[in-house]
Amino acid sequence: MNWILAGLLMSAPIVAVAMDGNMDESFFKHAAESGMAEVKAGQLAQDKASNQELKDFGAMMVKDHSAANNKLESIAAAQNIKLPKSPSTMQAASYKELQMHSGDSFDRAYVKSQIKGHEDAVALFQKEVSNGKNPQAKEFAAATLPTIQEHLSKIKQIAQAKGISS
Repeated sequence: MNWILAGLLMSAPIVAVAMDGNMDESFFKHAAESGMAEVKAGQLAQDKASNQELKDFGAMMVKDHSAANNKLESIAAAQNIKLPKSPSTMQAASYKELQMHSGDSFDRAYVKSQIKGHEDAVALFQKEVSNGKNPQAKEFAAATLPTIQEHLSKIKQIAQAKGISS
């Protein structure tokens, strides 16, 4: 049951995008928070996952999301947009929840949170590509979206191979 809460908490800030007035600035904020959360969770997976495939997936999250975070930071700085310095409060709570798991319990919680988080990220980035007004934000979203979709496909493959329902 705790993994459900973790998945919901990780995705909650992304859902808030639809309610914000300035979609592009909201996209920058939520993409930054999500990216930082992915790096932290990926680092945790490298330490706590019970199998090499999830450790490798965690390493890929750290590498890919760090690169995307750096690019997003550069784009935002050029436009005087301030990005958050850490994941959202809810993402931090989700991370703490994930830290409490170990072994197979960690693997299952991590996989489920990654599926949910990447589904939400795909929706966030697709929405920016379709409806965003800021050309640099749209370009970043369009360039980053295939990597996020690849992550989602990979984690779903891992889930299926390990018998973890999403």
